[in-house]
Amino acid sequence: MRHQLSEQELLAKLGSASTGAAQAIERCVHCGFCLATCPTYSELADEADSPRGRIVLMKSVLEGEIELEQALPHVDGCLGCLACESSCPSGVEYGALLGPFRELAERERAPDRGRSRMRQLMLSTLESPKRLLWLTRLAQLSRPFARVLPESLRSSMDLLPRAWPRRCNLPGLSEPLGERRARVLLFPGCVQQVFESDVHLATIEVLTRCGVEVTVPSDTGCCGALAAHVGEVDRARVLAKRNVAALRPAVDDFDAVLTNVAGCGSGLAEYPRWLADSAHAEDANALVAKSQDVSSFLCELGIPQPAELARPVSVVVQDACHLRHAQGVISAPRELLQRIPGLEVCEPREPEVCCGSAGLYNVEQPEMAFRLGRRKARKLVDSGADMVVTGNVGCMLQLQRHLEGHFTSSEHDSGVGEGGLSDASNPLIRLDAIESGAFDVSVLHSRRTTMPVRHTMQVLRDAYRGVLDRGPDRGDPPPGRRQS
Repeated sequence: MRHQLSEQELLAKLGSASTGAAQAIERCVHCGFCLATCPTYSELADEADSPRGRIVLMKSVLEGEIELEQALPHVDGCLGCLACESSCPSGVEYGALLGPFRELAERERAPDRGRSRMRQLMLSTLESPKRLLWLTRLAQLSRPFARVLPESLRSSMDLLPRAWPRRCNLPGLSEPLGERRARVLLFPGCVQQVFESDVHLATIEVLTRCGVEVTVPSDTGCCGALAAHVGEVDRARVLAKRNVAALRPAVDDFDAVLTNVAGCGSGLAEYPRWLADSAHAEDANALVAKSQDVSSFLCELGIPQPAELARPVSVVVQDACHLRHAQGVISAPRELLQRIPGLEVCEPREPEVCCGSAGLYNVEQPEMAFRLGRRKARKLVDSGADMVVTGNVGCMLQLQRHLEGHFTSSEHDSGVGEGGLSDASNPLIRLDAIESGAFDVSVLHSRRTTMPVRHTMQVLRDAYRGVLDRGPDRGDPPPGRRQS
């Protein structure tokens, strides 16, 4: 696509982190391959809500052809999932334009105190495990009053785990079982320490079983991805500098810096771009060179094979976007799972399409996040698998929300939903259909299913322990398996 701005002019407008923005505009030839994988275009069928449409809008703003406010509704609606990059035959690096443009938009958009206060509240809460723990407990107590809260807060509360949250104190050093094969730093992040801390424990157990010494640093914090993805890049830079300063002195003594949250892994990979003009640039590059997702690391290292399952279990793998698209990690989780004898690994329909989590997207774009989560849940249920496996805490929370009490695929196939579904893609029962008698409520009690959502490391840990094929009572089939 032709444009009027030179790379130097784009750098002046977007800053030094925008290297590659001009190339992203130039390479887009409007072929349309991105449309099939864009979540918002698939829901809205609006060219302005597609990757190529947004590129045109951002280019037009930068060249002064339209006002920023004309483009913002569509650019704000982008999840930043980068599925378009994976499907683009021209190699357009959409994120190289989107990130700097959002940073520019945050500086120049019209002030909105309500939006700004809500965003700062969410960021300051999510970035601090201690603050997140206490506010989550407060929110749990406030559930009976959720109806009187603003929609954005109601949507956030829906994502909270039902169980009373407890922060797990991770061990600073975990020795390997048997001969040491590697030494790693495990980046603890922020949100997962509160909402899915068992993923960290499972990761440490799997690594130590594989002969890996694991150190969890105590002086790191949020990776900054949550802030950067909504254009708050200055905030992300502060967090990045803290982590680089904490990790860089030790990096050379370890074989890898591992992440088990897709968002953290992609966030760390952005450090060289965020810190390009700072004194931390060289250290950021050194850190990123050692950073790796835990599934990729274990695939390269090799893992001992777990014992064969006593009962067959099937899992459906839903890739986190920032693992599949941002980091290019697709085969590694599947290869690890396929090492478990008796485990069937299934693929969902539309595996490349985002579930609608995307950092703060649930808070700032709750309607679209809900539509995408609902759509993803139906695809996963239709796979017929016993449980869902993914690699990101935000995806786990989003999928748990939409899979809770979901229909099994047999209800869709048997036509139970006719007249009871609000539309072809909505798996939720309409209240008016129940009240009018058009839908038999007893079907819900006989056929509702709970489909667990697990991290790859949790599945491996349970396989090593010999409990993957057992339910909560250690004698039942897996909790997701449908009963007749």
